[in-house]
Amino acid sequence: MNTAQHTGSPEHIAVRSLTKRYGTDVTALASIDLGIAEGELVAIVGPSGCGKSTLLRILAGLMPPTEGEARLGGSPIAGPRKDIGVVFQTPVLFPWRSVLDNALLPVDVQKLGRERMRATAMELLKLVGLQGFEHHLPNQLSGGMQQRAALVRALIHDPSVLLMDEPFGALDAMTREQMNLELQRIWMERQKTVVFVTHSVGEAVFLADRVIVMSPRPGRIVDTLAVDFPRPRPLSVMNTEAFGVHVSRIRQALNATGGLE
Repeated sequence: MNTAQHTGSPEHIAVRSLTKRYGTDVTALASIDLGIAEGELVAIVGPSGCGKSTLLRILAGLMPPTEGEARLGGSPIAGPRKDIGVVFQTPVLFPWRSVLDNALLPVDVQKLGRERMRATAMELLKLVGLQGFEHHLPNQLSGGMQQRAALVRALIHDPSVLLMDEPFGALDAMTREQMNLELQRIWMERQKTVVFVTHSVGEAVFLADRVIVMSPRPGRIVDTLAVDFPRPRPLSVMNTEAFGVHVSRIRQALNATGGLE
């Protein structure tokens, strides 16, 4: 089982002096330095347009930095990699493919052997509560169920890192809380390194070992908060005084940089 602190572990993801510019007049990220240990769950919060998603895309190998570098397991992230899984805010499931076929999409693309991986897909679908929905089409699922299917697709090829860009932002409050519990459970079972981008300060504190706070554009890291609540965390932890103290500190950091709308 993961512990809440991984700060003594070697860096699995290392970001050094990372800057990203668009054209000549827009700097999205400025001099980002960040180390994430293997098995750690790190949440990134910040105002709209601060570069959270840009940082995640660079970590996913979907775009290059302008300056600096990002490394995974000691090697530069120079493009999409098989050891990285990504979950976006919108599930992006193919409407003509069943839940099982959507889950197996990376297997088909990477030619990993569909029959060999089918049992893994069924196991993961069971893990996220989609057993019995394998042959349903996406339009037959709720938003939360679609996002669960997208999570299975990101996990199917057993990546060491899972990057999540506001994956529950479009869900209603109750479904979002349930998905937070699901993600925590899956993370504890699967031991993945997770980088989770969110607008929700409460969601970040509930899920993360550490919360990284970013400034408005150009995005810089202005605070890092360790969260040491024992796991598994029940939703009731959100009602505790200690939880409120963490949320207040993050909001103060955001407010100090003009990051609260």
